[in-house]
Amino acid sequence: MLTQTIGAVLPTALAVALSPFPLIGIVLILAGPRGRRNGLLFTAGWIAGLGIVATLVVAVLGGAHDPDSPSSAIADWARILAGGALIALGARKWWRRPRAGEESRTPRWMASLDDVSASRALLLGALLSGANPKNLVLTASAAASIAEASTDDTDLALAVTVFVLIGSCTVLGAVVVHLLGGGRAVSFLDGVRRFMVGNSTVITVIVFLLLGAGILGDGLTGLGR
Repeated sequence: MLTQTIGAVLPTALAVALSPFPLIGIVLILAGPRGRRNGLLFTAGWIAGLGIVATLVVAVLGGAHDPDSPSSAIADWARILAGGALIALGARKWWRRPRAGEESRTPRWMASLDDVSASRALLLGALLSGANPKNLVLTASAAASIAEASTDDTDLALAVTVFVLIGSCTVLGAVVVHLLGGGRAVSFLDGVRRFMVGNSTVITVIVFLLLGAGILGDGLTGLGR
């Protein structure tokens, strides 16, 4: 049962991990004069934000493992809404993409991340993971799948933990590379940042459209049971 639950949330967790802006943000933070401290705080905030949202949704949808329960119907409708929202976000992102000859720009809020304070680094990590609308949709969808597939509290906790760890793997990976990679880590992480900046639109659109269609289909299938 736990293996099936993890398999169900794996695509969503990877979509969270591949979000371009958090990865760009952590690279910029790590490049600052207090990069090690702020990078660890950003990562702690990121993990806490994902964990809190996922835990709350799982708690609200308790009993969703019973197909005839109101919680199960709510979970299915939540997936339908989440899938539709992801498709809409992907279409909107594509419509607003940089045109030929235009360069992708890093958002203004990232301009001073190389010298961010400790409290702001922690808060920014939590907000990007827990309060970002895109991540809210993805996390809620994953949590609905966890609530439907598991009845045991231990399995629920393990499934949420696995989702959070997979969803945090790119942010965690950047911090580990910075801590262990020495001088070569700087150029490598900067290359990752430039790739993400240049390809953020394509990555986001593909992930949102494909994942949104899958989540929407799962919700419709659930309602048809």
